[in-house]
Amino acid sequence: MLAFAVLAITVYVSEGQLPSYDELKSSPNGQMIRVHAADGTVIVSLGPSYGEWLSYDKIPMVMREAMVSVEDRRYRSHFGVDPIGMARSVRLAIDNRGKGRRLQGASTITQQVARTIFLSNKYTFGRKGREAILALALERKFTKDQILELYLNKVYFGGGAYGIDAASRRFFGHGADHLSLSEAAIIAGLVKAPSVYSPTADAEAAVGRAGVVIRLMQETGAITAEQAAEANPKDVKLAPEPKQNSVRYFTDWALPQLEVLIDETQRPLEVWTTLDLNMQRAADTAIRSNAPPGAQGALVAIDRDGAVRAMVGGTDYVSSIYNRATQAQRQPGSAFKLFVYLAALEAGHKPEDSIVDEPITIDGWSPRNDSRHNSGAVSLRTAFAYSLNTIAAKLGQEVGFATVADMARRFGITTKVNTHPSMVLGTSDVRLIDMTRAFASVGNKGVAVTPYGITKVTTSGETIYAQSVDTSHVLVAPYVAAQMTDLLQTTVNTGTGRAAQIGRPVAGKTGTTTSNKDGWFLGFSSGLTTGVWMGRDDAKTIAGLHGGTAPARAFADFMKVAVANRPVEQFDTKVTLPEYQLEPDQESYFGEADNGLFVDQNGNPAEPGQTVPAPVEGQQVDPDGNPIVRQPRPAPDRGTDEQQPTDRPADGEKLDQAWLDHVLGRDPSRGAPARPPRDRQAPPPSDRQDSRPTQ
Repeated sequence: MLAFAVLAITVYVSEGQLPSYDELKSSPNGQMIRVHAADGTVIVSLGPSYGEWLSYDKIPMVMREAMVSVEDRRYRSHFGVDPIGMARSVRLAIDNRGKGRRLQGASTITQQVARTIFLSNKYTFGRKGREAILALALERKFTKDQILELYLNKVYFGGGAYGIDAASRRFFGHGADHLSLSEAAIIAGLVKAPSVYSPTADAEAAVGRAGVVIRLMQETGAITAEQAAEANPKDVKLAPEPKQNSVRYFTDWALPQLEVLIDETQRPLEVWTTLDLNMQRAADTAIRSNAPPGAQGALVAIDRDGAVRAMVGGTDYVSSIYNRATQAQRQPGSAFKLFVYLAALEAGHKPEDSIVDEPITIDGWSPRNDSRHNSGAVSLRTAFAYSLNTIAAKLGQEVGFATVADMARRFGITTKVNTHPSMVLGTSDVRLIDMTRAFASVGNKGVAVTPYGITKVTTSGETIYAQSVDTSHVLVAPYVAAQMTDLLQTTVNTGTGRAAQIGRPVAGKTGTTTSNKDGWFLGFSSGLTTGVWMGRDDAKTIAGLHGGTAPARAFADFMKVAVANRPVEQFDTKVTLPEYQLEPDQESYFGEADNGLFVDQNGNPAEPGQTVPAPVEGQQVDPDGNPIVRQPRPAPDRGTDEQQPTDRPADGEKLDQAWLDHVLGRDPSRGAPARPPRDRQAPPPSDRQDSRPTQ
């Protein structure tokens, strides 16, 4: 009698200390976040996940009956602790004495609620005693329906899902407010051992356990024999497992933005993104198949409104979660000349303006062209086509290096930009996503493009955030962007960038840094801008890596898929360009061995250590004192696809606008070609863009 009195007092005191029902419902649950691709496909689910809280009347009866049948068939009749269940548990303990097995079958649904909310899962007799007292107190303070509601919304079902709604979304792809008998049986069967019976871990075990639940439901009278016979858990369609590889680079970048977009931290979120799964697969393939051995690669594709359609931050997310598309800072090489020429065009220069290619020294810095030659007066278009370093230095000095830095920041470069003269050759570290954004803004006719990945966020059917695109921020006048696009076409229609051709208009630029440590290609076509970077994380040299080799090929492989269903768009500026000019893309500094690039007496690549013979008596020499060797013009080979017009003037000819007009057969007064050039054959390209590295 005394023991009963002590128990009653203990239960009474515990009841008074219990929180209110609303407090129990709002206790910290964590937040479930499901991320959707642009087509609605769920690409990742994050948790610990609690789904939407379902009130008792919104929980399907079949779900309530399934849980009671399998977990606590006398739930409606006991007072929180089931004496019959406890007796059976004690008998099992006696039968299994000495076998190391713990008590089983004694916990009611009410006890499980007490354990879930107030206690740990550590199994001790002391915890079991506190669990029983709390269960008695819960039964005194709350109704059976309230306790069952708490249970179904808080119990763990595996796969990171707490509560039936999270479990239903996790395993079936829909909320728990509508469940079939088979689906309810699968969920109810998980409580006993979530890791064992999880449908994603062992579908056969989950189906077998669901069969047990259905049989128990029939035994308890919850369903008829006919309903049990009609149920077939094998036919339940499970939600596909989200991909966990390259899409995680995108979600890792996009999801932290939720902190500034919304204030909701409790209710489950449905996040709708810009990611195009078809483009993402193409991007993943392009990087994996083109990155040189031992190198990493990254790709970002941005639509004209700023929507990020694909993002790859490395060759394999599983082995490295470091996002080289958004986090890595590397030198861009000649790709940075975008800002030099933008500043020059805004200052009043035109693509046809003449400027002298000659030796120049600025504050003790003497840049050189990779060809080691100076060509005299050339147009800006020609200088950009050949990526002449001396011209970039001249333009930077003319407009001001601070002006070039300001232009880079104006177009979205967020890293520090130095103002040393050599900055025109891309010596400041940048991020791939920032460079891609800058090129996208040029392609958007000078209107700022801001990358974004989240289009809307919903919770409980309510939209709490929707993306709005700002098109009011003009970076440069439309004519400046059109002229820059004119220049950018030269890299793809000529020079090292021609590996990026995709059968439709493309404007872009290559970039290669000293000793082939970094290779870049950035360009746009049909409203989509894509940036590609390749290199090693330790910044070691990669033999054969140039912007016009692996990065340009990866760009082309990706873009052919990405824009396949988009209409072909012509650029505003349709200028007939030299068809196959060389664009040496490595930067040279005074006193250095041309970044490892040696040339012979004909300007062709030579191995280090190979000497250039001295001129013989009476032999003509070039402005640098090297002998000029006249070579017979090779006859065109009609059986190859590599026929190209020449991109260098013949001996004695001057590389200027008149030469370009002659090669193109263009009437200077009209700016249009009078005939297609057919009389010249190109020498081998200096960066060997046709020689693919071994994959």
